[in-house]
Amino acid sequence: MNEFSFSVPQNITVGKGSLAKLPEIAKKSGGSHAFLMSGPHLAKMGLVEKAANSLKSAGISVDTFTDIEGNPSVETVDKATAAFKEAGADFIVAFGGGSPMDVAKAVGVTAKYGGKYGGSITEYEGAHKVPGPIIPLIAIPTTAGTGSEVTAFSVITDHSRDYKLTVFSYEILPAYAILDAELLTTAPASVAAACGIDAFIHAEEAYISTAASPFSDAMAEKAMSLIGKNIRRFVANRGDIEAAEAMLVGSLFAGIAFSFARLGNVHAMSHPVSAFFDVPHGVANAVLLPVIAEYNALADHGRYLTIYNDISPIPAYEEEFEPMMLVDAIRELCGEIGIPANLTEAINNASKTGPVSAEEIENKIEAMAVDAMKSGNIAVNPRSSRQCDIEMLYRKAL
Repeated sequence: MNEFSFSVPQNITVGKGSLAKLPEIAKKSGGSHAFLMSGPHLAKMGLVEKAANSLKSAGISVDTFTDIEGNPSVETVDKATAAFKEAGADFIVAFGGGSPMDVAKAVGVTAKYGGKYGGSITEYEGAHKVPGPIIPLIAIPTTAGTGSEVTAFSVITDHSRDYKLTVFSYEILPAYAILDAELLTTAPASVAAACGIDAFIHAEEAYISTAASPFSDAMAEKAMSLIGKNIRRFVANRGDIEAAEAMLVGSLFAGIAFSFARLGNVHAMSHPVSAFFDVPHGVANAVLLPVIAEYNALADHGRYLTIYNDISPIPAYEEEFEPMMLVDAIRELCGEIGIPANLTEAINNASKTGPVSAEEIENKIEAMAVDAMKSGNIAVNPRSSRQCDIEMLYRKAL
């Protein structure tokens, strides 16, 4: 058993309609002026205004920032930091999926430690470079996927390098999280599928990580059970509150698991795919998962059976189970919930400039592999990997 330690210092509220508790929680944080960060989709739906009005009704001033894209950039963090400072706010509310959460954490750092004009989040890239507590942050997820409301990571795209940088520090953990399943009911099926499988992969990679511990295992096992048994039902009907709550809590537990056990090759390889081809993070993970699960099968020591029984409608017994059965079950699940069949399809679906040729993709594989090897997740993948292995896996995923 690895030596391990853990701390879960956050205050987490879970329940249908719990968004109504935002003003109460905001006052607990000691803030009087909120900087509410979200995306344009939730703004158009009126949900940002609803959250802002609930704060205003409690006498809390609010400024909003909703110009946050998927796979958010360093430039977006810079703009948001400047807007935060201009507003004179004293706490942040991150409202949305993983992108607003990542930007909010980054702004919490740069607004606190970056000087008068904020500095750059690139200065904090890597592990444990944030010098202390950030601006108080309340996280309210509207997707069941990233688990960002309980993770110590912020992932930001640096377009100058075609690279997704990671800030890892327990200082950026949100002080409070509100999980309200009613906020998940408006998600399109494609978003529910991509986010849901992303949450499952968080748990799966944490579970097979060489840095796993009894604590992270407990979180990962419960997460896989909740997500695996509810993802089909939730994608089919996002209005199913029971399934939505299971997905949301599963995502929460998965986030806690990988904050302590890290991830693996799937996430190490998916970030360059998103950086070079703008493929949504969850989709990139999902199309890589079966290929990497097959690669890692050689290192399995019994955990694949547990994972299989969480996602397969028909359970298997130890004496009949073979690791490749999990690979087949993953492909079946991804197909049922509408995930692209391979990396080529995912890249072309994401392209805003027309079809992407096989040659264009091939020309990026070496650079993507170089970037993937920079990830700390490679080191805890259950099967060791060299750059040539990563290049092979990319080609196999095509």
